[in-house]
Amino acid sequence: MTKEEVFEVLKENILDQLEDEVEEDDIVMNKSMMDLGANSLDVVEIVSNTMRALKIKVPREELNGLPTMEALAQKMADYTNQ
Repeated sequence: MTKEEVFEVLKENILDQLEDEVEEDDIVMNKSMMDLGANSLDVVEIVSNTMRALKIKVPREELNGLPTMEALAQKMADYTNQ
């Protein structure tokens, strides 16, 4: 699975979680979820739901400190290809 395909799944989960706070056009790879107004609980929900949808498990320590959604999508894409 490509980073772009993973990003589309991530975007769907962001829209579901932050439905009243964010527009689809605002969700771009070079932003973080915090840039979109997500709090830490929102981020956990979005990441968990995305991993569930992709049927992957990324260790938590590998997710810490990823600066953008592009980095997150790439990390998840790496796990879909294993």
